[in-house]
Amino acid sequence: MQQIEYSGTVWALSHNDPEPLIEHSIKKLGDYGVKKEDIKIVDAPDNPEVGQVVVEIWPHELVVARIRTVRGESFISGTELNIELKSDETGKYID
Repeated sequence: MQQIEYSGTVWALSHNDPEPLIEHSIKKLGDYGVKKEDIKIVDAPDNPEVGQVVVEIWPHELVVARIRTVRGESFISGTELNIELKSDETGKYID
């Protein structure tokens, strides 16, 4: 399994996602080598820096990207990895 290389904070972008999705996303990031204490669940990163990892949380996948450029409070990132989130027929996460 590929490990996510990072230092400092990993920004996990959540837009009022349900708690089971947030918890499963943290578990999956841990499977890829990210420490739970390094993950910050936010709507938008505070003072993003070039090189930091940003994870977009979606119901069926996590999109892992690295910040390439920062302009004011905005950033441009490039996708490095997609992590599939598997669920059963009732919607419960199973992986």
